[in-house]
Amino acid sequence: MNRPDTVDGTPGPSPGAVTMIRHALAASALAARAAPCALIMYVLITLVAGGLPVATAWLTKLMMDGLVDGTRPGSLVGLAAGLVAVGAVTGMASELTQYLQAEMNRATGLLSQDRLHTAVDGFTGLGRFENPRFLDRLRLALQAGGASANQVVSGLLGIGRALMTIVGLLGSLFLLSPAMTALVLVAGVPTLLAEIVLSRRQARVYWDIGHTERREFFYSTLLTSVDAAKEIRLFGIGGFLRGRMLADRQASNSARRALDRQQALFQAGLGLLAALVSGAGLLWAVRTARSGGLSVGDVAIFVAAVAGVQGATAALAGQIANSYQALLMFEHYAVVTTAGPDLPVSVTPRPLPRLRQGIELRDVWFRYSDDHPWVLRGVSLRIPHGSTLALVGLNGTGKSTIVKLLCRFYDPTHGAILWDGVDLRDVDPAALRRRIGAVFQDYMRYDITAAENIGLGDLDSFDDRARVQTAAEQAGIHDTLVTLPQGYETLLSRMFFMESDKDDPETGVVLSGGQWQRLALARAFLRDQRELMILDEPSSGLDAEAEHEIHASLRRHRGNRTSLLISHRLGTVRDADLIVVLSEGRVVERGNHHALMTAGQVYARLFTLQSTGYRTGPEDCWPVLPAGRS
Repeated sequence: MNRPDTVDGTPGPSPGAVTMIRHALAASALAARAAPCALIMYVLITLVAGGLPVATAWLTKLMMDGLVDGTRPGSLVGLAAGLVAVGAVTGMASELTQYLQAEMNRATGLLSQDRLHTAVDGFTGLGRFENPRFLDRLRLALQAGGASANQVVSGLLGIGRALMTIVGLLGSLFLLSPAMTALVLVAGVPTLLAEIVLSRRQARVYWDIGHTERREFFYSTLLTSVDAAKEIRLFGIGGFLRGRMLADRQASNSARRALDRQQALFQAGLGLLAALVSGAGLLWAVRTARSGGLSVGDVAIFVAAVAGVQGATAALAGQIANSYQALLMFEHYAVVTTAGPDLPVSVTPRPLPRLRQGIELRDVWFRYSDDHPWVLRGVSLRIPHGSTLALVGLNGTGKSTIVKLLCRFYDPTHGAILWDGVDLRDVDPAALRRRIGAVFQDYMRYDITAAENIGLGDLDSFDDRARVQTAAEQAGIHDTLVTLPQGYETLLSRMFFMESDKDDPETGVVLSGGQWQRLALARAFLRDQRELMILDEPSSGLDAEAEHEIHASLRRHRGNRTSLLISHRLGTVRDADLIVVLSEGRVVERGNHHALMTAGQVYARLFTLQSTGYRTGPEDCWPVLPAGRS
């Protein structure tokens, strides 16, 4: 079965009995922790409900025999009252079971969501989030969670209830005919086996179509996305994207249809077998009763027992199949929530010293896996304390990868990154990240208030309005925020409208791209006590004037902080203390702006190409020597 047994999506065999038992215990423990009282009541009701069909059969037998034998009316009334009471208890048990299941779903869903997202938040790096197989497992874990845990518990209790009913009715049937008891028992085996086989196939199909359904969801989200709406309409690609979405839906429908067809064929065959067994049993009972071997009550209990055993056997098979399926789904949840660190974490991490000397990349090599090409090839560079180092180069040269390594979202494949001589792999990642402020190239736009958007940069200052406002002023977004309908408390989203206030402009505002980027800068500026500031394309969405203001603000407020700046706009890095040029994952040049322009190599060519549109005459040109000459 092509289903992973490890959190990163490595294919493995189907889980064994020990694993299934372990998952069943974990699911039961989750339900017991979330809703202990509801679970206890559910168990008690299940135990009572399992014996009700047997009680009904025997009360019916006694009543039928009493009518034929002329038993006193008082006894018959008592038997009838007993049947009414059993029926009432059966009805109440059904309603109570539904209520308890709903209550357990709510409580278990809440606890499972908390545990799952706590586990995911605990992943130190980004490797799993950039692994499609893990994303499939995570999607199934999100779907499974509390629902599958409750399905496991319900399935196990359903199995117990069905077994109680089967044992009681088979015992009653055995008193009448051991041979018919054996026949009914043997006839139930194919039903059990068929349901188990079908449940395994269903789990395999759900896993196999996981990537297809995730891709379908991507296209569906894209077609309804505000960000994509302009390009979809301008380029007329809505029909194209819709076609891909529907093709993925049809592919998953085809797989499900084939599975449903198999189930229908199996169920039809099993239904025919059950009918034949019931017919044979009824024929035997009638013939035996005519010869005086069975009373009318015996025939009644025989018919009830055969039908009840077949119904309970079918229910048992269904519960086993549902439990097995739920366990396979719960496995995704269990594996994610019990996964170890995705990056090695030292048992006794070294304390991270205050940055006094600088940060050094020492012969750093990196690739995302053995199947991927090298992104960084022997990169060695040093960022002195209090200085600004700029990384430049064409796309795909490894600039953003260096950012990921500095934040320890990944570890170098070879080599080391040292913080005042301490290897980042030896320190607590959380302690490292508390020392870093960053604006990433793919910065986030949170659908919360403006103040909260900035406050997320430093939760210790989340409610400190003075610091939030200072950060906004440094990023040049303060004047914009104070003009919003609710000022800093304005919701920066149009997602959470109520029908009653959809026309009220104060319920949400959408910022421009440049304004969002300034907000991301403010979020980074809030971490003004951090020792390393990483700015990955911090002004890519801004106009020339805003870009100049932002970089002027960066220089003013940098203080003695160490900074790493990445930008394709080389005019913004010319004031950096050191500029490092990357090409194909290697450092090919380093120096300040003037030295690199004088050298006339890669940096000078790139700078000259960018400045061509701004030159007014030959006197504005820097002398550029051919590549490879100095």
